[in-house]
Amino acid sequence: MKLFDVYPLFDITPVKAKDVYVYDDNDIEYLDLYGGHAVISIGHSHPEYVKNISEQVSNLGFYSNSIQNPLQSELAEKLTSFSNCNNYNLFLCNSGAEANENALKLASFKTGKKKVIAFKNSFHGRTSAAVATTDNPKIVAPINAQQDVQFVQFGDVIGLKDGLEKADVCAIIIETIQGIGGLDEVSTKFYKSISELCKQNNALLIADEIQSGFGRTGDFFAFQKHGITPDIISMAKGMGNGFPIGGILIHPDIKASFGSLGTTFGGNHLACAASISVLDVLKNENLLQHAKEISKYFIKKAQEIPQIKTIKGRGLMLGLEFEFPISELRKSLIYKHHIFTGSSKNPNLLRILPPLTIQKEHFDVFFEALKQELS
Repeated sequence: MKLFDVYPLFDITPVKAKDVYVYDDNDIEYLDLYGGHAVISIGHSHPEYVKNISEQVSNLGFYSNSIQNPLQSELAEKLTSFSNCNNYNLFLCNSGAEANENALKLASFKTGKKKVIAFKNSFHGRTSAAVATTDNPKIVAPINAQQDVQFVQFGDVIGLKDGLEKADVCAIIIETIQGIGGLDEVSTKFYKSISELCKQNNALLIADEIQSGFGRTGDFFAFQKHGITPDIISMAKGMGNGFPIGGILIHPDIKASFGSLGTTFGGNHLACAASISVLDVLKNENLLQHAKEISKYFIKKAQEIPQIKTIKGRGLMLGLEFEFPISELRKSLIYKHHIFTGSSKNPNLLRILPPLTIQKEHFDVFFEALKQELS
């Protein structure tokens, strides 16, 4: 049997990893400035993470959501304390796409409506309603296209008002910082306008924090910089540091009912142990503040390179925009300099999404390699 061939692959086979480094089957060391799509938050194979997961799986790795699981409550309490998202309720699932599916479903349940407004260059997942709200027709099948979705230009308040005019919108879904779309972020005024328009039109605001959440931007959630209160917050990626877990935080105005949402694997014991470990390490090692501080160093170094047109993002959700496509540059960085980086829908943008444990000396290695390739 062959694998279904949907992934373009680099000819590298990782076999182990430690902190910000990945090692292949030839024992070549790679500096990981991509974190497997912003998934690795506290560093590869963090000792506390490994210890806690190992202990949990030796006792109980899984049972379904038909029994009590105190680890879910512990995760909810620590998440509330760290994020300051007080009074929200937590629903756990397995991935970012699943988180957004449940968010959109809840919005439709709550409002009794079905239309969704999303934004151009958005990415919210590859399944059902999530992919319908993703601005990439190539990955939207006819069965997905049945969803009623309107795309508005990122930052366009007038377009939003027009989309809400018929009062048939159940939700506006937005990435505070667009990830795959190219690391664009609009003004606080715009985010506040979205929040107010949702209230005026009986629509829910869904903040997609799947890539930007869990401290990646230096705030626990990226939307917190803008002083808004989303109705639903979706999260995944850095939440488990590589273990599959996702979830949504649900405003208390949205009431639960038995069976309205559900999952077999979501919130299992092992997943909860992984996410609790992530929260503990983020707090104990002060990694959110570190993300803010190390980001300043990165930006300062990037400003010294004249070929960089724009520096985008914040914290450790960063991008370097050039005047040329970066595909060959990425290949040189990975094969010649052994540095992982990322791409985006913007062909000229190099994405930098390292573990939050990254240090100045690691960025020094990257910028030296970058200067060599650009000279």
